[in-house]
Amino acid sequence: MPELPEVEVTRMGIAPFVEGQIITRILVHQRQMRWPIPEQVHLAEGQTVLSVTRRAKYLFINTAVGALMLHLGMSGKMRVVDKALERKKHDHVEIELASGKKLVLNDARRFGSCLWQQAGGEPLTLLQKLGPEPLTDEFDSQRLFTLSRNRQMPIKAFIMDNAVVVGVGNIYANESLFKSGIDPRRAAGKVSKKRYERLTQNIKLVLASAIEQGGTTLRDFAQADGSPGYFAQQLHVYGRTHEPCDVCQTPIRNKVIGQRNTFFCIKCQK
Repeated sequence: MPELPEVEVTRMGIAPFVEGQIITRILVHQRQMRWPIPEQVHLAEGQTVLSVTRRAKYLFINTAVGALMLHLGMSGKMRVVDKALERKKHDHVEIELASGKKLVLNDARRFGSCLWQQAGGEPLTLLQKLGPEPLTDEFDSQRLFTLSRNRQMPIKAFIMDNAVVVGVGNIYANESLFKSGIDPRRAAGKVSKKRYERLTQNIKLVLASAIEQGGTTLRDFAQADGSPGYFAQQLHVYGRTHEPCDVCQTPIRNKVIGQRNTFFCIKCQK
């Protein structure tokens, strides 16, 4: 599943081709995505794209009258191609531009979405309870410590709660907890303020590093197959069940927490 770094890399990749361009036509080939694609998305036709922004895992193609709000779901990807290029299987939305390019949303499993956010209107329900972005000053250790008091849920589930902080998906939650030496099974309310300081710093470092590494895919973004994939990264625990820990050689363990596979070292993480 694309996590925050992959979505941010997607934003960085499409922005140079989309910003400042006029949307000439939007072709919706499959309306039944995670939520039905509303007719209002066609309000963007004839509008100039002012910016491409991201909130959590949502991408916004912003115009004066509103924004197309796109989500990649579990298998979605976006690419910029020539408008004349033949449509591929699972290309569900094509956003044609005056430049002769088009922005394509491809999603084999159809868990992604394309919604409309009216300019000046009430934010869509999906956006109303989101916590701060992890790479901003709004997200700090004091917030984590305060919200965690008396919480019995595992620390891993706590930092993956979008109401606490957005975008700390499964891969990066595992890696951040390992770097911080915190057992993912520990109750959130039992983690000290000092350890939350370390965890906050590592969440920021892990996500920023992943985004930086993902930037290497951008040179191919305008090709027919140019959507960024999962970039090479050094994973210390994620997906490494029974492999030796990089630090102490203890076999990495795997446990399901909050319906997600969780990887950790019982010696390094307390």
